Amino acid sequence: MVQWVYNFGAGAADGRAEMKNLLGGKGANLAEMASIGLPVPPGFTLTTEVCTRFYEDKCTYPTELKGQVAKALARVEERSGQKFGDATNPLLLSVRSGARASMPGMMDTVLNLGLNDWTVAALAKRSGDRRFAYDSYRRFVQMYSDVVLGIELSHFEKLLERAKQRRGVKQDHELVAEDLEKLVMDYKARVHVEIGMDFPEDPHEQLWGAVGAVFNSWMNQRAKTYRQLHDIPESWGTAVNVQAMVFGNMGSDCATGVAFTRNPSNGANDFYGEFLVNAQGEDVVAGIRTPQELTIKARKSHGSDLPSLEEVMPNIFRELCTMRQQLETHYKDMQDIEFTIQQNKLYMLQTRTGKRTAHAALQIAVDMANEGLISKSQALMRLKPELIDQLLHPTLDPKAKKQVIAKRQGRWSSAQTRRSAGPRTVRRCCWCGLRPAQTTSTACTRQRVS
Repeated sequence: MVQWVYNFGAGAADGRAEMKNLLGGKGANLAEMASIGLPVPPGFTLTTEVCTRFYEDKCTYPTELKGQVAKALARVEERSGQKFGDATNPLLLSVRSGARASMPGMMDTVLNLGLNDWTVAALAKRSGDRRFAYDSYRRFVQMYSDVVLGIELSHFEKLLERAKQRRGVKQDHELVAEDLEKLVMDYKARVHVEIGMDFPEDPHEQLWGAVGAVFNSWMNQRAKTYRQLHDIPESWGTAVNVQAMVFGNMGSDCATGVAFTRNPSNGANDFYGEFLVNAQGEDVVAGIRTPQELTIKARKSHGSDLPSLEEVMPNIFRELCTMRQQLETHYKDMQDIEFTIQQNKLYMLQTRTGKRTAHAALQIAVDMANEGLISKSQALMRLKPELIDQLLHPTLDPKAKKQVIAKRQGRWSSAQTRRSAGPRTVRRCCWCGLRPAQTTSTACTRQRVS
């Protein structure tokens, strides 16, 4: 029997990093991190072969898949100590895409899956925080309605703005539990108006709806265009990663962030990244709040008044630095990571080889050879001809004296784009067109200096 589902978590995994073609980049690295002892929330991966079969068989699944998913889900329940759909201690899931080649922002994700009117009450009781529970619920209804049900995101954004106006606040996190509970009801009413059906309450229906949406997103127009631009074959397909949720938005002892193990701009051996206290991952890339620096050095160099992770959570920061070193030693390359802190416990959600500038690539290759992480021949092989070509072109002297006469900093604006499941509202910088998913700043940081 073909194995369509691979488990990971609790210090063990069915897969490994070399299985990227089968498990996708994200699934392979989750399996690898789990197997080397990093704190990865338990989960399982539906392979890229499921996606290929899905399209070959007119959008139907292999007959063995549901049984294998049920067994894998039971393993996640066992490892997490929670039960999916339970009214006392519910397991919530994230459902994410994971192609073998990185395609940031091109395919769909659903977080907080498994919430409904009874599991949200259980979440509120167990966490002792109704606001957190209903904030997670309203995020889930909004995301699921957009990604799976194909309902225009602007409907929910308008309802959210009205809720803030009624409360007399400007930020999402200033809404109280009662506001969010009513917002969930308003969201569900909007769903019924738009599609003529109630929002699905059955967690298993939610799960398969999200899995189908991720597979369908492999063929959406933006993913097709991205593949054409980056020479990614359509036949590769995407994996789907289903993982136990951990929450960075459960209070002041929680956070979420993204980081590079070295500076991707200049290659310096500095921990480089941003985080937000009491937030979920979507907040970091959505431009809703101003993120904070990881280190005191970075905070000072950027002139930020917001405290760094090194200052806010020094013990977690030291633990993250240890994992940074462990990942570089294991992968022997600069890594791009995502992490979440839930009630002072650190979890690793993703690692992958980090993208970098030509200058940074040269610096990192030389430094890693000098540090003994890689050999000199390996360092040379990492310097591709097109990268060397970039370095040989004349450039402006960075130390040259400049007379700054003007600056322009863009702000995010919303626009609609078409996709297979219907229209989607996408936020872009009004000046350079950069999407928030490609940066982590509240405003676009690209500045034109004349």
